[in-house]
Amino acid sequence: MDDFNFKRAASIADAAATYAGAVEARYLAGGQTLLPVMKQRLAAPTDLISLAQVAELQGVACTPQLITIGAMTRHAIVAAHAEIRSLSPALAVLAGGIADPHVRNRGTIGGSLANNDPAADYPAAVLGLGATVVTDQRRIAADDFFQGMFTTALEPGELIVRVEFPVPQCAGYVKFPHPASRYALVGVMVRKAADGVRVAVTGAGASVFRVPAMEQALARAFAPESVAGITIADADLNSDRFGSAVYRAHLVTVLARRAVALALNGHRS
Repeated sequence: MDDFNFKRAASIADAAATYAGAVEARYLAGGQTLLPVMKQRLAAPTDLISLAQVAELQGVACTPQLITIGAMTRHAIVAAHAEIRSLSPALAVLAGGIADPHVRNRGTIGGSLANNDPAADYPAAVLGLGATVVTDQRRIAADDFFQGMFTTALEPGELIVRVEFPVPQCAGYVKFPHPASRYALVGVMVRKAADGVRVAVTGAGASVFRVPAMEQALARAFAPESVAGITIADADLNSDRFGSAVYRAHLVTVLARRAVALALNGHRS
């Protein structure tokens, strides 16, 4: 790991000012991705800006219509939060299935979304639940946020402040985890709400994506059988020794059926 300057930001404004004055700065959230990358010398920022003490980025607030999660909120907090478990059980279940206890107690929702790993769980929650990512500069709809592998709509220096999740009528999340990392080989979030149905898939492609054919079928009849005969093309899907593109395409349909069933049963664990 190369030498770098370290700064503990006291506020969002302080973090932004430090970033603007550095040669090549990076924000440090939970550090579960950035620090290993730096150790491998795949990233060498001149300045590391810790967000751990920025109170504006912490915490959860809930109303019957909206769940708001601060960017520095740990996965374990989301998983255990009583109001989230009541209002949107699928979101709590998703957070509780991320990696292992160490990562869940260090990793943050903002860090996960900014990194946009193609196999991460939170992108499926944000896209599938129709969330809004709020930064220090603007509001970004889920459909506009994810742009490709490790690529988002964030501009250099733009900082995620919070994520706003509309409370669904029902939702379900199922993933087939990698045997070691617990990343999603494939993960599917299904959500039904007043504005329609959303189906988001993570792990299968270069970035999280929606499945319009499944959404349309479920809008007509929200039942597992509605998606049983729908397959997705495998041409652009990921393929590795843990699962071919063809296998991942098959898993999308299998897991979508299970996610719908869980949604109908309240998705509590």
